[in-house]
Amino acid sequence: MEIDYRIEKDSMGEMKVPSDKLWGAQTARSLKNFRIGADVMPSVVVHALAMLKKGAATVNCALGKLDVPRRDAICEACAEIVTGKLDEHFPLSVWQTGSGTQTNMNVNEVVANRAMRLHPGLKIHPNDHVNMSQSSNDIFPSAISVAAALTIEGLLLPAADKLIKTLEALEKRYAETPKVARTHMQDAVPMTFGEEISGWRAALESDADAIQLALHKLRALPVGGTAVGNGLNCPDGFDEAVCDFMTDACGTEFYPCENKFAGLGSKGAVLFAHGALKTLAADLHKLASDVRLLGSGPRCGIGELKLPANEPGSSIMPGKVNPTQCEALIMVCHEVFGNDAALTGACAAGVLELNVCMPLIAFRFLRSVYLLTDAMTSFTDNCLKGLEADETVMRGYLERSLMTVTRLTPYIGYDAAAKAAKRALEEDITLREAVVGAGLMDAERYDEIMKI
Repeated sequence: MEIDYRIEKDSMGEMKVPSDKLWGAQTARSLKNFRIGADVMPSVVVHALAMLKKGAATVNCALGKLDVPRRDAICEACAEIVTGKLDEHFPLSVWQTGSGTQTNMNVNEVVANRAMRLHPGLKIHPNDHVNMSQSSNDIFPSAISVAAALTIEGLLLPAADKLIKTLEALEKRYAETPKVARTHMQDAVPMTFGEEISGWRAALESDADAIQLALHKLRALPVGGTAVGNGLNCPDGFDEAVCDFMTDACGTEFYPCENKFAGLGSKGAVLFAHGALKTLAADLHKLASDVRLLGSGPRCGIGELKLPANEPGSSIMPGKVNPTQCEALIMVCHEVFGNDAALTGACAAGVLELNVCMPLIAFRFLRSVYLLTDAMTSFTDNCLKGLEADETVMRGYLERSLMTVTRLTPYIGYDAAAKAAKRALEEDITLREAVVGAGLMDAERYDEIMKI
């Protein structure tokens, strides 16, 4: 099938562009020069850029720099981009210039061309009008922060809250269910299953609080810093007005960076936020590992938990069911750990006045947000909600546990308690039998002390 092309021009000359595409010459050059991998710029970054362009056009008009017809046309095109209607026109690879300039120009070109198609006869230039009062160096990192904040607030935190609430329900359900605790993978003192769940729940609540704290730093936008942070070609008040626009448009607060030189050269706020995501991943890893271990069996493992049987677990062993949701969540957590390592290097790649790994930062950060969101939702719906304790197994372990002897040390002393535990182990009898048989305590007193 023959493709129909049109000719687009930029400062370097002419480029052929498919007639049904809205991008221009700079996007075409990027497609030619950066054929690296299959990863394209996340659409949420493109949408954030379009929201910022709409805000910039609105503010530039209010400040007398842009006429009303061009403002309206730019805003109309940007609104279409934000809805996802024009996603096919943003094909650029993540692996491009480190400032994100080509994606910024991709958006500028699509906005300009779409605006002119919506308003024939109106001349709109991607640099002079759509990119007015901006540079890729300040608008692209602003888009990263907007995308990060909106996805965390709109997707990740609700998924975490749902998981936490599910744990709360399990915690209440098993508040009085006694079991043996384990430390160093060895039997420890008694506890309730509700107490064990409370540890998982409280850790995740703390992680959610840390992410909320990180959100505050992400809300600071370097918009208005233009090329190097000093705001060249940007009118006074532009930064505050654009942040006010974004606050109204997104329904969540944004404000100007206190120091725009830091905003362009350092990505500390993004790395800090991803550190909070990494901490969440670490605690999710522990939760998944604990559930998997406690549910091991069904006959030759710990077997304290009954995990939902979602699908056959083996292609060769009939009837086998595996902890697949746990394993999927664990894999996602390892991916997040890897993303954090990549982000650490990328955020350290500030060279003089500019970080030059921003597309990678955007890609890895958002990948972690989306994966954690989906994995938490899947784990909650397909594992936690159907999780059941095998209370018979829990009580059986408790009755045979030797570490319940710890409760006796205030009454018979450490040494006598240790001897009783050793005797019970060697003679394969219960601790109760060893203590009562040695005359250390009568059966009634033993039962009274051991009651949980």
